[in-house]
Amino acid sequence: MEIFLDKRAVRQIRLSGADAIEEGDTESLREDILEAFSEEQVEEIERRLDSADFFEFLSDVLDDWNGDDVDELFELLETQLADVGVDLKYEARTADDEEGSEEEDDVDIDDDDDEDEEDGDAEEEEEEDEK
Repeated sequence: MEIFLDKRAVRQIRLSGADAIEEGDTESLREDILEAFSEEQVEEIERRLDSADFFEFLSDVLDDWNGDDVDELFELLETQLADVGVDLKYEARTADDEEGSEEEDDVDIDDDDDEDEEDGDAEEEEEEDEK
């Protein structure tokens, strides 16, 4: 069986993985990985697992993961799924993706709020000067 994760799913797992690395909590990451698969895919994977429990399978994968590198998490998922006859495919992160995500992080969509905050700071400074 072959499963292909789309860009949105891969991106969500990467973001959730980064949060798990930062916060040390894998519960949200486990849920996000689970949501990346369709119900039919989960059922097919569970048929192939000895435990018949995809959630438990993900828990085991996350326990094996060192928690430092999201790419390693994807490699573990690929390897563990391959062991039960599932070929996991996804678009690997490219240099363009990394640059694009950095640019997205730098973009401030709501510029109006920044101006309001600056005005508020100026007013506070004026009040302090008057005292």
